[in-house]
Amino acid sequence: MEIKNIFVINGGQVFGHSGGRFNKTIFDTTIAFFEGAGFEVRSTDINKDYDPAREVENYVWADVIIYHTPIWWFQVPHGLKKYIDVVFTEGHRKGIYRSDGRKQENPNINYGTGGSLQGRKYMVTSSWNAPAAAFTIPGEFFNERSVDEGALFGFHRMNAFTGMTPLEGMHFHDVEKNADIVKDMQLYKAHLEKIFLKKQTENVSLSYSNN
Repeated sequence: MEIKNIFVINGGQVFGHSGGRFNKTIFDTTIAFFEGAGFEVRSTDINKDYDPAREVENYVWADVIIYHTPIWWFQVPHGLKKYIDVVFTEGHRKGIYRSDGRKQENPNINYGTGGSLQGRKYMVTSSWNAPAAAFTIPGEFFNERSVDEGALFGFHRMNAFTGMTPLEGMHFHDVEKNADIVKDMQLYKAHLEKIFLKKQTENVSLSYSNN
């Protein structure tokens, strides 16, 4: 599938001592990257007012949804969680999901198969105070469980419930004490190039080879 439409969500909530600056930088970098590469881009910042019906339309319009979120107390911020609750509720039978997928005759199977966003993909970046080693060293806090298999497991199943499939994301660690914004954004842009521009080039080459 050729990817044309990108919907970017900034979940970097401004709250308490958090100014949301790191995720706002990632958000702005993402928009600039895709606009510069000729993609169509829509975006939402959860700190600003949004229309739930319009947000549902954005999900349905997009080929890829990109979420940017910090992790607070091992979960996404409450502003992003509220956004998801509000928008996905609005999207019931309007393009995000139809049901939980089960049938009355056998309610034990097919749970989570009632999504309406099949064919779409999503990507998530997360930012942490925790260092990367806390996820990999035996005996450290996260018991050698990755971000995606641990704190973001439910987030990934949420997106699977809608029918979307994941693209490789990126996680930023130790951002409160040892952030290197310039280096992190260089690595992130290289990640976007690998995931999106390389795939687009491969798809074009495959199209020509089939002609």
